[in-house]
Amino acid sequence: MNLRIRIADDEELIRKSLVKLLSAEGYEVDAVGSAAEVLESVRNDPPQILILDLRLPDGSGLELLPRLKSLEPDLKVVVITAFGDLPTAVQAMRQGATDFIKKPYEMHEMVLAIERLKAGIARENQLDAFRRGELESFLKTKIVGEAPAMRRIWDLVGKVSKSEATTVLIEGESGTGKDLVARAIHFESARRGAPFLALNCSSFQEQLLENELFGHERGAFTDAREPKRGLVELADQGTLFLDEIADLPSATQAKFLRFIEDRTFKRVGGAADIAVDLRIVAATNRDLDQTVKDGRFRQDLYYRLKVVSILLPPLRERGEDIQLLIRHFLDHYNEKFRKRFTSIAPEVQEIVRSYRWPGNVRELRNLVERIVLLEDDDTLREDHLPAEMIGAGAHPQGSRFHRRKPLGRRAHSRDIPTELDRTNQADRRIARSARARRVDPRSTSSVERIRSRFTLSRFLGCRVSRQFVFFPSRSLVKVDQRDPRSIFICPFP
Repeated sequence: MNLRIRIADDEELIRKSLVKLLSAEGYEVDAVGSAAEVLESVRNDPPQILILDLRLPDGSGLELLPRLKSLEPDLKVVVITAFGDLPTAVQAMRQGATDFIKKPYEMHEMVLAIERLKAGIARENQLDAFRRGELESFLKTKIVGEAPAMRRIWDLVGKVSKSEATTVLIEGESGTGKDLVARAIHFESARRGAPFLALNCSSFQEQLLENELFGHERGAFTDAREPKRGLVELADQGTLFLDEIADLPSATQAKFLRFIEDRTFKRVGGAADIAVDLRIVAATNRDLDQTVKDGRFRQDLYYRLKVVSILLPPLRERGEDIQLLIRHFLDHYNEKFRKRFTSIAPEVQEIVRSYRWPGNVRELRNLVERIVLLEDDDTLREDHLPAEMIGAGAHPQGSRFHRRKPLGRRAHSRDIPTELDRTNQADRRIARSARARRVDPRSTSSVERIRSRFTLSRFLGCRVSRQFVFFPSRSLVKVDQRDPRSIFICPFP
């Protein structure tokens, strides 16, 4: 990192010495000799580090510090003076100085002070980049939805984000996007520049969870050799997101209730109260009201958390959003995996709309990711979908994908050959497609033949293997591959 350093000192010899020293270290250095020159130079061309003498001919460095920080809040100031003592150092630090060096000083002391500031600036830049990355990630993965329920939720998120620190409780099934709503509240609010920290309450035992939340003092327990700041303290000015809040242990519930009420806490093993300013967002996939009635969650904490309640609908109740989400994820994973999926087959649109989606949006996202990664096509087709989606009885009555009832024994010999012919035709199409892609059909038939037999499986309401058809009535049909119309029905032994 090439730092720009400015030296403000009334002694020309010191200015020249420091310029020579720091230039040799690879820094870009210039110098001024008065308070007026310092103000003018910071206003027009601010450096990253200012080495400031407290005794300048036209003003005091202590009086200059607040004006400098107002012009450039991120400016790092190292104060040097021949009259330095502890009260002066404390006053300078309160006025905005970053470090303090007393004359006379060794040149290596100045080099070390600059290196410390350089490391601090690098950490701040990394943190800023991380926060920008978090914001960009949120913008790319934000919740997609046009369903009326989702529009109401976004209206509510917009209102909540305008408040300073209102506590929010988000409820909904797993995979509905509770973490994305929490991030939306944070990044749409005035706290977006501060940390967004998340904690899953079910991931820690009671003692570890309290330590993770509130931190500890040195000597609080074995191996606590240094003090540690907890997430509550680290999230100051930002947002703390507590997922699976229903799993918060009872002892921690009591301590957390006190913290919510006055926003102060004690570290584990500590005696001093620490005050913070942050927003708390909690989430759960359980019925928290029923958990309170069962005596497993404090009622007073429940009402403290539920200042604003957001209930996310499951994906099966957002039918009009499913295709929007699929296209959103297709665009995302096309870019990620350099694929070219551009459309969705009509039969797939019917299947995904009728499917129950027990894993909600997370299940849909994982499905699209897997298909885009593994398949080489430009259309999302039925044979890309997993068996559990096609054979789960998810298709509505009247759809050509609706699972028919199993046929009677007499009908087997009449109807199975027709379906087997269709299956064999599908196998031939797979082989032709494989040859067109210059793939050995034998290498893919073991997987794709199973897919091609879904038609027969759905038609009969049974399980189909390479040579046998298994029926719920504990009988099997053996199919002669040389003559599909030659069928043998026999009971299981």
